[in-house]
Amino acid sequence: MEEKKFALLIDADNISSKYIKTIIDELGKYGTITYKRLYGDLTRSNNKSWKDAMLSHSINPVQQYNYTTGKNSTDSAMIIDAMDILYSGKVDGFCLATSDSDFTRLAMRLREAGMMVIGMGESKTPEPFRVSCERFFFLDLLWDESTSADVENADVSSGKEEDAITPLPALETMIAKIIIDNGIDGKQMDIGELGSRITKSDPAFDTRNYGYNKFSKFLEQFSSIKLISRDNSVSAILQETSLSLKAIENEVIHILYQAENHTMYTGTLSQELNKIYPSFNVQNYGYNRFGKMLSEFKTVKVTSLGRVVTLTDTSSIEKENRKKQESKKKAASEQTRKAAGKKH
Repeated sequence: MEEKKFALLIDADNISSKYIKTIIDELGKYGTITYKRLYGDLTRSNNKSWKDAMLSHSINPVQQYNYTTGKNSTDSAMIIDAMDILYSGKVDGFCLATSDSDFTRLAMRLREAGMMVIGMGESKTPEPFRVSCERFFFLDLLWDESTSADVENADVSSGKEEDAITPLPALETMIAKIIIDNGIDGKQMDIGELGSRITKSDPAFDTRNYGYNKFSKFLEQFSSIKLISRDNSVSAILQETSLSLKAIENEVIHILYQAENHTMYTGTLSQELNKIYPSFNVQNYGYNRFGKMLSEFKTVKVTSLGRVVTLTDTSSIEKENRKKQESKKKAASEQTRKAAGKKH
């Protein structure tokens, strides 16, 4: 099968030259790079480090002066070239190396034309651009500092990893939903297909962002998933939940009790519940909507459209709080009594 051909377009104003090897290596896994172009005002001091990178990786520079102070003409040059390359019909996909959300519409347009679009940027890259790409890679997470010739002088991203990558509890919930919706009997799925569906839902997903090289090893950390090998394939099995409906109701009561006016959007409540029980899924209990499940709890009231839920019966949690207070008083009294006994 013939390899796909890619056009690599790099925004020098938003991407550091230290990432060039990572960019080339990652894109090389998807096909052959036939266009390598770097866009920006290369006369600027912060772009001079690109000189050696261009020579060692055979990158064609596209010098772009800013015609007006405060205006970035690099974006326009890169977009125009991308459309010219698209209409030439010589590539199967594009790699847009940038952390600038201004290229979101370009990525969407290229995908509309049937192109595979791979985005690469730092963790600070806005979500709209990340999700507009078929795949997205965080360069600052993949970059190996030991390969840099000038680590001490390398610029450091101001973005935070934890704000960019999807939290593990949210991923576990996503994985459970994918298996339930698309797996065999809603319980198991080949991990190859599972990985493919995850990247479609979250283009920036990469096991290396979480410290794993193998997808199977990454899945092993989740208590809700069990891996089984058979016939040279590995399947992810969704474990049966041991969490009762009553336990779910009690947790809902606790969450709503602490909310303002004991009221919360059902979507927000679902997210809070998933933080406590990552594998929770309403379909495991025979429901297809969270609002429907809540409406059958006697302690809460759900609006007709199922968007807002309010705690109507606080007696159980107030009784529990009274017990806790009494227990604390008894413990304090016992400590006082013991202290008095030691004095005598």
